[in-house]
Amino acid sequence: MEPNNKLILLDAYALIYRAYYAFIKNPRINSKGFNTSAILGFVNTLEEVLKNQAPTHIGIAFDPAGPTFRHEIYEKYKAQREETPEAIRLSIPIIKEIISAYNIPILEVAGYEADDVIGTLATKASLKSIETYMMTPDKDYGQLVNDNVFIYKPKYGDKEFEIMGIEAVKAKFNIESPTQVIDILGLMGDASDNIPGCPGVGEKTAQKLISEFGSIENLLENTEKLKGAIKTKIEANKELIVFSKFLATIKTDVPIELDMDSLKRQEPDENKLRTIFEEMEFRTLIERVLKNDKTKNDSKKEILSLPFEENKSPIQGNLFEEFTGTTSNSEFKTNLMRLDISIQCYQLADNQHERGQLIQKLVTSKIITIDTETTGTDPIEAEIVGMSFSIKENEAYYVPVPAEKSEALKILNEFKYIFESEEIIKIGQNIKYDMLILKNTESMSKERYSIQWWHTMYYSPN
Repeated sequence: MEPNNKLILLDAYALIYRAYYAFIKNPRINSKGFNTSAILGFVNTLEEVLKNQAPTHIGIAFDPAGPTFRHEIYEKYKAQREETPEAIRLSIPIIKEIISAYNIPILEVAGYEADDVIGTLATKASLKSIETYMMTPDKDYGQLVNDNVFIYKPKYGDKEFEIMGIEAVKAKFNIESPTQVIDILGLMGDASDNIPGCPGVGEKTAQKLISEFGSIENLLENTEKLKGAIKTKIEANKELIVFSKFLATIKTDVPIELDMDSLKRQEPDENKLRTIFEEMEFRTLIERVLKNDKTKNDSKKEILSLPFEENKSPIQGNLFEEFTGTTSNSEFKTNLMRLDISIQCYQLADNQHERGQLIQKLVTSKIITIDTETTGTDPIEAEIVGMSFSIKENEAYYVPVPAEKSEALKILNEFKYIFESEEIIKIGQNIKYDMLILKNTESMSKERYSIQWWHTMYYSPN
């Protein structure tokens, strides 16, 4: 094996959640009302890793669908965690498509968490003296660090990426060896994973005990050396402490082989990436990641993500650039109209003040275009997630609607006058569907109001 190989293993869900919550106060919503925060954040992180760290080999590990062996032996494992946000759940298949387009292997083993898959591969790589980096914000990976294996922590706020080796882990936990991270977690527990630990023992006490006894096993064999309340706590919870250490231990014997050939970094499929990025409306990513193919980049009008990813002037595409030089000297004739996108205004109205400003604009308009964003195509089963409004060309507004029914109805009631006004003509594609969605949402309210739309609506039959 070549000594300059550099393997990076990414913990997908840890990075996806991190990306999603980094945008939680300023979510990225595209013109379809789809929350792209997790996808955009993950891709940005991946791009930084590929360009700044230049790995020769790379793999991305996912937790599998269904329970793992820890869930099977301890039903409370991670049971305190809230249900996965819908925006993340809907983003996962798209993120996997993007990873596939990058030609990076997805590492997933039924019954084992991504931690265990990464732990196994990192350990096997270390035995072959392969420089390995585990990209994750999770502290429990510290137990895997050795001379060849490092934690590569992603950026946080204004902090740069951080690489943690043996000395950094020892200093962080005040321990003599990275493997003692397991003992620290076994004693103090881990609230994020719902690992109980020993009741009444926090991080400082755990560090003091492991510093004195070296391991949980040696501590439990020498409890007669303890005194007072800590002696009572440890002796009363011996089985729980041992079990907690088991839960906190990242497995290094998952049934997966270290195939360096399959992990070797490949060139991405730019056509696939372009298709996905255009669908997600990642204008900046297209320009930055795929800027070497300008002809294709200019071939379609790209809608800016909401809110704006950056304040840049839009680029006017040339649909016929690739045909330059193939015609006679006479002027090229076309019956297609030129779309002027020199001025665009796409805004997110996600609070009462901004919705109020939008309503004032809509109230003074004689004609508005409206569209609803929903969880599905069946107007009976689907739920509303957002509304889009436009009052003139190249100007549009998006109003996200929360999943909580009472909050959703409050927002709909803010637009009651707009919906009911016979003076305002509403235009849209398949607007009967939008009307049914709004009526079905409104029908859940005890205080119903009637949306008088039938004689003011114009709709497409498609």
